[in-house]
Amino acid sequence: MAATVTIQSGATWQEVAADRQKHRDATLAIVEPPLPDTLPDIPLHTIPIAKAILSVEEIQITESTVEDLVPGLAKGEISSVKVVAAFLRRAVLAQKATNCITEVLSPQALERAKYLDEYLAKNGKPAGPLHGIPISVKEHVGMKDLDHNAGFVGWVGALAPADAHILQILWKAGAVFYARTTQPQCLMHLETSSNLYGVTTNPFNTTLTPGGSSGGEGALVGFRGSCLGIGTDIGGSIRSPAGNCGVYGMKPTSGRLPIGGLKACGAGEEQIVPSIGPLSTSLEGCKLFIKTIIDSKPWYREPSLLPFPWKEEEFFKSKRLKIAVLWDDGVVKPQPPVTRALKQVVEKLKAKSNVEVVEWKPYKHDLAWEIIANLYFCDGGAEQSAAIATSNEQWLPLSDHILKNKYVENHSIASLYQATIRREVYRMEYANLWNSTATSTGPNGEPEGMVDVILGPVGPGCAPKIGTAKWWGYTSQWNLLDYPGLVFPVDKVDTSKDAAKETHTPRNELDKENWDFWEQNGAEGYKDAPLSLQLIGRRYEDEKIVQALEIIQQETGLPFVTYT
Repeated sequence: MAATVTIQSGATWQEVAADRQKHRDATLAIVEPPLPDTLPDIPLHTIPIAKAILSVEEIQITESTVEDLVPGLAKGEISSVKVVAAFLRRAVLAQKATNCITEVLSPQALERAKYLDEYLAKNGKPAGPLHGIPISVKEHVGMKDLDHNAGFVGWVGALAPADAHILQILWKAGAVFYARTTQPQCLMHLETSSNLYGVTTNPFNTTLTPGGSSGGEGALVGFRGSCLGIGTDIGGSIRSPAGNCGVYGMKPTSGRLPIGGLKACGAGEEQIVPSIGPLSTSLEGCKLFIKTIIDSKPWYREPSLLPFPWKEEEFFKSKRLKIAVLWDDGVVKPQPPVTRALKQVVEKLKAKSNVEVVEWKPYKHDLAWEIIANLYFCDGGAEQSAAIATSNEQWLPLSDHILKNKYVENHSIASLYQATIRREVYRMEYANLWNSTATSTGPNGEPEGMVDVILGPVGPGCAPKIGTAKWWGYTSQWNLLDYPGLVFPVDKVDTSKDAAKETHTPRNELDKENWDFWEQNGAEGYKDAPLSLQLIGRRYEDEKIVQALEIIQQETGLPFVTYT
């Protein structure tokens, strides 16, 4: 049902936001059995709330991974209704703890789960590879007849005419959609704050951001209110929340997964193409998500997608995995806990005979930011500005930060051509840098013995303090190059391990600001924040980075801490 309190109906932006929150709260209230209306004294680390309120069975279900749940659901050993009901209740708690939900879909989800249980009983087989798996969905991924506002107050009241293409595929695979999650104004923050729903916080430390723009997904999956969710990424919007919230997240190469049915400004631009992908409590969850979608051959309906299947080739069957380590992008130095986590992993890998570790020297990552920031808003940000002006909602600081930075340009056709050429020149230069890591030349002149993957930080710190996530370079770098990226959890900020002081001479204002935040807050200020890392592969080598992480986890025992 369409929202009736809208800018078009004469309401103020504050009245529209209040009505959307009222709607969200009404959807939370009908989840059964009901949860407390309010939670007393929400701690900085919110995860223990679940164990204090949910049943032992609900905890067991919601802390299971996708690969744990799939076999039992497929065999009828556990009902889809029971699984969905448990995740609905934990999602409600996640909302109360972190403000990550725009609405829960309890009646629809339970009806779907009941159908799947009956289907299994009648046919003796599951409806598909994701039979009964609850999947949470970032709001700007369209769901038929539900509000589709993309974080703008002025767009409230518009309904998605159909489910997004990716949702149609997942539905046929047996999935259950049960929750929609928050996103920031403009969909262009590495945090998640909007005038519609306010600020989403990090479940491990509520003074920190869960990241963005898929921060609602990050917080929900991090709280274990979801085991598998859908995010989107044009500058780090899957990887930032995954890293900040201690979960797995993958940004595939563009053109591999369908993006039809998403709502955002800049739809149709081809300079920096967005990706859609999973956030999950396990690597296998991400892999099953992506493989299920590619196996459906989505390119027949969305011809911009590349028509090749999920590669089953064993990339490291007869060779060592060669990992290049990016310690620092040369622009904003990582804070000490990030470097500590990276050192832990690298030291373990260096001791393994089936892994070779080398150094990666960053190549003009400051120039990369200049190029991508110039291509994000080719109309000078006019469409985003107009969307905000529709309701006269206030500009949020991080919208100002990205939309009004010095590299944004209202391009002419000629200047856009030149900017795109700059992008292609940089991509070729980076490809040549990667080629230069080869140790030999093949029979057809191709480089051999090259680096397989780059291992490095997800950002210049752990989850930032709210309002401070301003350097995108550790993630946007790979959007410019259109390289796939896979984030995974490693450790947590530890007040004893990370207490030592370190001196750093700042290189620029952003570097100074990032280091000052660490100096001012120390390990205590970021206590319990997940420490995650990122694997990067070459374009269309998505399967290779998944296999590389499987080897890395097997050889190192990652993650080094538990997150529940």
